[in-house]
Amino acid sequence: MSRPWRTALLSLALAFASLPLAAQTLRVMSFNVRVPVESDGPNRWEARRDIMVRTIREQHPDLLGTQELHQEQGDYIVGKLPAYTWFGIDRRGGHSDEHMGVFYRKDRLTLKDSGNFWLSDTPDVPGSISWGHPLPRMVTWALFEDKATHRTFYYYNTHLPYREQDEPARTKGAQEIVGKLAKLPANAPFILTGDLNTEPTSPTYAVLAKALTDTRTVAPKVEGPEKTFHNFTGQPTDHIDFIFERGFSPTYFATVTTQQDGRYPSDHFPVVTDLEWK
Repeated sequence: MSRPWRTALLSLALAFASLPLAAQTLRVMSFNVRVPVESDGPNRWEARRDIMVRTIREQHPDLLGTQELHQEQGDYIVGKLPAYTWFGIDRRGGHSDEHMGVFYRKDRLTLKDSGNFWLSDTPDVPGSISWGHPLPRMVTWALFEDKATHRTFYYYNTHLPYREQDEPARTKGAQEIVGKLAKLPANAPFILTGDLNTEPTSPTYAVLAKALTDTRTVAPKVEGPEKTFHNFTGQPTDHIDFIFERGFSPTYFATVTTQQDGRYPSDHFPVVTDLEWK
């Protein structure tokens, strides 16, 4: 082999070897950010928003699915973290209520398509409610292309009903999600993030776990507590936030407990996972 060819091949090998981890994996976060209400007092949005920005910056997800997000929160986050953009509509079809807001790094992902559907008997009707629970529940979805690999994947983000008596409605919502998943190409990689408001022992979880893989259960490295809801105390009581996948290999999972002087970014701990392409 001639010297120019050897030099070119060596340069190429060094270039691949020096690619950062972030370019070889996809980091995904799920974060119930807690609505901005004055009744939270010392935990109101204005008192914790910069801790939230810090948490996202330190975890540097490529893709972030939020729950309970209001437009002012989404706009504040991207104002402080301009590498990201976000999209979504609220659960009533506008922008005055809670969004399933999706954030992504513009340098890592290309948004190819997106939309919404409601967890009801009329999923295409914004704000629709079925099955006896009091508030609209929905999924914001996207088709992304990973700029590092040029491969595409589908993504769903959701927040299921919260009351104890709503387990049948949560299960129906999970069935609706799995039904939509079944209509996607069978070999299409897929990610689901969400606050399910139910534990891994529940019928709702069983529906999702039959079709998808809970990343926490298979990642070879897991950090942080299993439970995620802590009501601003830092002492979690419920395991209700999840990241599921199909078509990837989870390599890492963490429940993120970032705080500052006893102040937390939300009443939930966010969860994060690293996914390798198969």
